[in-house]
Amino acid sequence: MKASPSKTIVPLYRNHVFAEIKPATRTRIDLGFALRDLKARGRLIDTGGLAKKDRITHRIPIAKLEEIDDEVKHWLKIAYELDA
Repeated sequence: MKASPSKTIVPLYRNHVFAEIKPATRTRIDLGFALRDLKARGRLIDTGGLAKKDRITHRIPIAKLEEIDDEVKHWLKIAYELDA
């Protein structure tokens, strides 16, 4: 895995971008995932990315460190594996 910080986002790569960290507000980031056509459930929000042909198709808003829980780690792992 490789991270390539830029001015506006931090994309995470395996072979392609499988996730990204993006500031959403002054107190929240959005953790975006490349999950193709998987159905959003739990805290996962569909971004409409698939219809826009955007690689990042889902996101989870994160306002506190404690919100990076098993659910977030699960989706990060799925996105990583989908990019194999």
